[in-house]
Parts: sequence; C-alpha cells; structure tokens
Amino acid sequence: MGLTKSEIFTAEQNHLSTLLKAIAHPARIAILQRIIISNTCICGDLVGELGLAQATIFQHLKELN
Repeated sequence: MGLTKSEIFTAEQNHLSTLLKAIAHPARIAILQRIIISNTCICGDLVGELGLAQATIFQHLKELN
C-alpha cells in the first residue's frame, strides 16, 4: 500500500494541521472569542450571544475539545 499524504510530513506539521483544522470554522472562532471575553463557557449564554442553536454550539465545542 502506498504512503498516505500525512506520512510525508513531519509529526509537528501533522499536529499543527490538526489543531488549526479545529478552529477553521467561523462559528468556532466566534465561540472562542466569546469564551475569551466572558472567561466562562456556558452553552446557554453562547446561544443567546451568537444566535446559533444549542446543538450547533455543542457540536462546535466538541470539535474544539
């Protein structure tokens, strides 16, 4: 079996790619900004502040975890 594309890059490059992929959605950036401003992470508060559904915010928080 041939090499997968990730195998031709360094471990650091693959790790950094994974980390950056987690924040590569505008909703996740908005969530992170709100968390930084309020210094808390209460999903119900994020729903009111961002106008996204609670399930949507929860899914994005799971990706950031």
